[in-house]
Amino acid sequence: MSYHNPPTTPRKSATFDDYTLSEIRRAAATGIYDIRGGGAKRKVPHFDDLLFLGASISRYPLEGYRERCDTNVVLGSRFAKKPIELKIPITIAGMSFGSLSGPAKEALGRGASLSGTSTTTGDGGMTEEERGHSSILVYQYLPSRYGMNPHDLRRADAIEIVIGQGAKPGGGGMLLGQKISDRVADMRTLPKGIDQRSACRHPDWTGPDDLEIKILELREITNWEKPIYVKVGGARPYYDTALAVKAGADVVVLDGMQGGTAATQDVFIENVGMPTLACIRPAVQALQDLGMHRKVQLIISGGIRSGADVAKALALGADAVSIGTAALVAIGDNDPHWEAEYNALGTTAGAYDDWHEGRDPAGITTQDPELMKRLDPVLAGRRLANYLKVMTLEAQTIARACGKNHVHNLEPEDLCALTIEASAMAQVPLAGTSWIPGKGGF
Repeated sequence: MSYHNPPTTPRKSATFDDYTLSEIRRAAATGIYDIRGGGAKRKVPHFDDLLFLGASISRYPLEGYRERCDTNVVLGSRFAKKPIELKIPITIAGMSFGSLSGPAKEALGRGASLSGTSTTTGDGGMTEEERGHSSILVYQYLPSRYGMNPHDLRRADAIEIVIGQGAKPGGGGMLLGQKISDRVADMRTLPKGIDQRSACRHPDWTGPDDLEIKILELREITNWEKPIYVKVGGARPYYDTALAVKAGADVVVLDGMQGGTAATQDVFIENVGMPTLACIRPAVQALQDLGMHRKVQLIISGGIRSGADVAKALALGADAVSIGTAALVAIGDNDPHWEAEYNALGTTAGAYDDWHEGRDPAGITTQDPELMKRLDPVLAGRRLANYLKVMTLEAQTIARACGKNHVHNLEPEDLCALTIEASAMAQVPLAGTSWIPGKGGF
């Protein structure tokens, strides 16, 4: 009798998975690194790893929709003569005209205004579409200074000094030549059709002392009326928050690595920065150590998707959150309606991230006049407003279940963690225990 060994099932490497192999082949064929938009796609500890405990005998819940649960927030109350008052603790993050189309910027402004919240300009200056349809508009002051002028600073309702983004802390942005239309070139004082790289640091300061001078300069330009935000990417949140406060910021915006970008190197997006969940508690601790928690407001961004995420960020100590990628999805980004056209571009709805190419079938991340016509800013604005309404109702539902009559009354005590990593990052107990890694308990 003869025997033969049966073949083993082919086994692929977890280290060299299909995507990694395809990227090695692409790099070998082209000699250039991959550029894309969006945020980190790798799985990291996030808000899904936290749960609310809710009320039972030891805590008393509020009754459904009968008992009031407020959602308003005031931003910039430290120094500004005219702080911003929002109806909901959810703002629209800065996304540039150039990266986004004019109709997309208009849609964001319309949706934010219908919801009683703010939107933000992004790199490249202020467009009339956004200013005209935004009841509250935050003007981003970036290292590139593209489109910056004192007139627009005064037209804004707040100013956000951008030090960094969560997707690329320490790096600058990109806007490739195919998206530098006549209008974008004119606004940015750039040649048409030439690739643009934004600076990674501001040209007129080298540290926090210079930042303090810049903040005072912006206050004087705007007659001390406008709140001054400072936005940092999630890297060293304790020290960056403390330095922003000491420099005179009214609001600190902290962006984790799940936050999106218009375009940068994929290796940067996936390997630089920290998860949003890991950023919040050190920033809150810095504010508490300085006696400035709730006096200087903290806005958290990077991967916020639902009212549960909003409630968890607020429970951990944030005053508000900001959404970018989710807002684009709400107005039509990556919609399966355009699946055939995504397929023609070599991708699929839900995975399209080549925003730098300017060929977005949805008319959002493009400057192509024909593609832009596909986006109805009025309808898209209503969709965004609906989404913001649902997020707010979800956050209120959770707050009521925890017995809170304002979403800002949520606290870490209302949370538990499902994993040791999330417990350590959020500094809340592992579910079923009183143990926080590094802090004792059982």
